[in-house]
Amino acid sequence: MVMTSRRSWPSTRRHQLAFVLLLVLVALGICVPVFALLPSLSSPQSLFRGDKMISRRFYIKADVFWKDENPFQIIGGDLHYFRVLPEYWEDRLLRAKALGLNTIQVYVPWNLHEPKPGIMVFEGIGDLVSFLKLCDNLDFLVMLRAGPYICGEWDLGGFPAWLLAVKPRLQLRTSDPAYLKLVERWWDVLLPKVFPLLYSNGGPVIMVQIENEYGSYGHDKAYLRNLVSMAREHLGDDVIVYTTDGGTRETLEKGTVPVDDVYSAVDFTTGDDPWPIFELQKKFNAPGRSPPLSSEFYTGWLTHWGEKIAKTDAEFTAASLEKILSRNGSAVLYMVHGGTNFGFYNGANTGSEEFDYKPDLTSYDYDAPIKESGDIDNPKFQALQRVIKKYNTAPHSITPSKQLKAYGPIKMQMTTSLFDLVSMTDPADMITSANPISMESSGQMFGFLLYESSYITKKSGNILRIPKVHDRAQVFVSCLSQEANEGVLRYIGTTERWNNQPISLPTIECTSNTSLFILVENMGRVNYGSYIFDEKGILSSVYLDGQILHGWKMIPIPFQNLNQRPNLSFEMHHNRKRSEKSNLTNDVGQKEPALFAGEFSINSAEEIKDTYLSFNGWGKGVAFVNKFNIGRYWPSVGPQCNLYVPAPLLKPGKNTLVIFELESPHLELLLEAVDQQDFTCGSNNSKVNQL
Repeated sequence: MVMTSRRSWPSTRRHQLAFVLLLVLVALGICVPVFALLPSLSSPQSLFRGDKMISRRFYIKADVFWKDENPFQIIGGDLHYFRVLPEYWEDRLLRAKALGLNTIQVYVPWNLHEPKPGIMVFEGIGDLVSFLKLCDNLDFLVMLRAGPYICGEWDLGGFPAWLLAVKPRLQLRTSDPAYLKLVERWWDVLLPKVFPLLYSNGGPVIMVQIENEYGSYGHDKAYLRNLVSMAREHLGDDVIVYTTDGGTRETLEKGTVPVDDVYSAVDFTTGDDPWPIFELQKKFNAPGRSPPLSSEFYTGWLTHWGEKIAKTDAEFTAASLEKILSRNGSAVLYMVHGGTNFGFYNGANTGSEEFDYKPDLTSYDYDAPIKESGDIDNPKFQALQRVIKKYNTAPHSITPSKQLKAYGPIKMQMTTSLFDLVSMTDPADMITSANPISMESSGQMFGFLLYESSYITKKSGNILRIPKVHDRAQVFVSCLSQEANEGVLRYIGTTERWNNQPISLPTIECTSNTSLFILVENMGRVNYGSYIFDEKGILSSVYLDGQILHGWKMIPIPFQNLNQRPNLSFEMHHNRKRSEKSNLTNDVGQKEPALFAGEFSINSAEEIKDTYLSFNGWGKGVAFVNKFNIGRYWPSVGPQCNLYVPAPLLKPGKNTLVIFELESPHLELLLEAVDQQDFTCGSNNSKVNQL
């Protein structure tokens, strides 16, 4: 479907409505002065300055941003509502205000808001409208990054994973009509929520970004023009529509939209000389419409599992920012506050090959000036604040440092094995197929999927090979016919996307065929680059001794994701389902994945503070505090040792902790609630990702 331009629709419709009202009022004999009492339908909202009435406008003229009648320097920061609990939105925004910022830039992740086709969610941590209104109440302007692709180290770059299951296969980030139709359906819901919050309508939103760094991916100009047309249809002409691309000629040539009313912003490595890049930026904007703006000024960097935590020097970062601000350039700090990848929404990157897979940490601290827990008592915040104060004379509120509490050790107990989880699964939720199918095709978008088949063992053993698995597969065998009462799964080995190796299956004497179980973990979809079509699960045939193994059952392991109600009864996991004679509660050498549960108490509401859970001594898994998915842990690989637990998740009295441990539990089955972050876990030989 080639979409025609409808960008003038809102303005035209408002003019028509105003004309009709005029005719009606004249016909009724109502005198003209009454019109002064009516709100303008064809013009932006107005405000009074002294005796003079002016329209609310944010616009570009003479290579300068203008807010109403005054030049405006954007000193902003990215802060993502979906990485911060709603109870802390105001706290984090006030800290950004204390830093000296006047603008908040924020992505909108499509996958959070439409987790299933046609099911729209704008509550809880997805309450975008409340977040934007809060920004307005705190006198922030907003630059809204509407996507549909956002990148952002977020699963699939913000695309809903169910897009990968649509047949015929969608061509994401192109002018594929089927894809554009779904984008249009999504924006038909999103953008009408944004329209009343535009600056010209009395709200905080001054700019709306389409796509994100498209010049680093493709060059489909028809696609970009379609997005502009859709945005203008809903938002009209009284808002700046913009793109962001890397500050090179190639990326700007591919990623910008060659129309006068779309502004092209740039980003580049912190420390690069900004002004030659801003001069290049001018070549991709209409004359007089290129105020210098770094829409992603990097205060830190992302970190993958297995790397040392990324760090940038505070004084170097502040000096680089001053090079922009001192010559009246604008900048948006990416990030001012990173937050946390709660649930299963962390993204991933790849190297030059698809198998070179690099999943992101649960923490999105980003070495930003406002730390994951909200701490501002650090050199980077102070250095940036000193610079920003020179250019933003607005008063800076003082926000006290965040308090954290160490609640101490928490005794855990094994409650439910992987076999028990399988036995709880409704047979109607299981899928049978001749060959394995992907998570997306099975309808499970996140977490874990268990594949079950059977085979005849050889006396010399068997060789199992899974050519393509995304992302990590643990292999188990069992003689279920003999061990049904025990539910014993024997761990054999692990194969991984980035280290795919054949697995030797030992000889097991079963009275019938040997059962084979493969537990596959989705560790986060790629969010950047050419391998973004990142389906999960077993994506190839499975070979046993060189022959394709047929006859599969796919069994969902249904842990809830962020902003979803729990769909497992966690209370049930406090009651051991296994035979008491197996006595696996204390069998810490057991390699079968299992749920462990523990409790800790808080005496009063006054004692509720942020805390961190230390997973030192545990293997790999995911954790839930009072049924909220706080994310993944993997201390054996690191560098993240602890998971952040914001105080709003806690309550006076008993607090419940449940973890799904994939490998080996702590020898003493202990977790500890501590009062600080820790990025020192894993091998000292890990690859360094440091600017």
